[in-house]
Amino acid sequence: MLLETHLPNRIHQGKVRDTYAIDDDMLLMVTTDRISAFDVVLPTGIPNKGRVLNRLSGFWFDKTRHLVPNHLLALADGPDLVSRFGGNEFLAGLPEDVCGQAMVVRKAERIDIECVVRGYITGSAWAEYRRSGTVSGRKMPQGMVDGQRFPEPLFTPTTKAEEGHDENMSEAEVVEMVGPELAERLEELTKAVYLFGHDYAKDRGVILADTKLEFGLLHGELILIDELLTPDSSRFWDPEGYEPGKSLPSFDKQFVRDWLTDQGWDREPPAPELPQDIVEKTSERYLEAHRRITGQEL
Repeated sequence: MLLETHLPNRIHQGKVRDTYAIDDDMLLMVTTDRISAFDVVLPTGIPNKGRVLNRLSGFWFDKTRHLVPNHLLALADGPDLVSRFGGNEFLAGLPEDVCGQAMVVRKAERIDIECVVRGYITGSAWAEYRRSGTVSGRKMPQGMVDGQRFPEPLFTPTTKAEEGHDENMSEAEVVEMVGPELAERLEELTKAVYLFGHDYAKDRGVILADTKLEFGLLHGELILIDELLTPDSSRFWDPEGYEPGKSLPSFDKQFVRDWLTDQGWDREPPAPELPQDIVEKTSERYLEAHRRITGQEL
């Protein structure tokens, strides 16, 4: 299980991903088996999680290139990796287990906004609605139930916190950060990618309830970065058991969130260790999401 990587040139360690400098223009992004919940990294990893997230991100980056360019150059376990990049010594020295959980990406200037899009009301949006009848501060129709689909996807961006919890951002705050033109483009592309992913996944037995995207700028061009439409960044539901207002069977880390909530955890570090049965069932859900969406066993 890859919880920590021991490579030179690490420039960033996130909740799940470790990033390394290959040269001035390229990065190696390693997706570990770490799992976070409520913005806290848990002490227990999930087997195969890093491989699933890496493969699914690569799959979706390829599928959505017609909508928006992205930072992916190659999955690190792809053919002829070293020769593709001029015999790079750093890539030549990658351990095999790291290759299966890593991708070579273009270095971009990250936009510090989590571009969240919601197709269905659930999670924190449902909690806010029950309190105040709003979602991200916007008034919603009366009588909605958990899991109900919105008439149109909602763009509900948040801050991107390195530590602690992300906070909702208003439209004015997004405009203040990036300007009106880029703010409009972020919302437009986020919704377009979500709708494409939703329709694609639905045909393969997965409901994409919501997701969060990250963008960066490369030579002034807006591109997708980080991960894309994975069980970590999205909610995946089983359409066979989908019924708004009732328990929603999922293929994502909601299973872990639910267990943590049942333990009475206050969502502040340190998080409790996950028991083995929860670890195994979570791993199975991630693998099933990959199998359904890609049509391939990992």
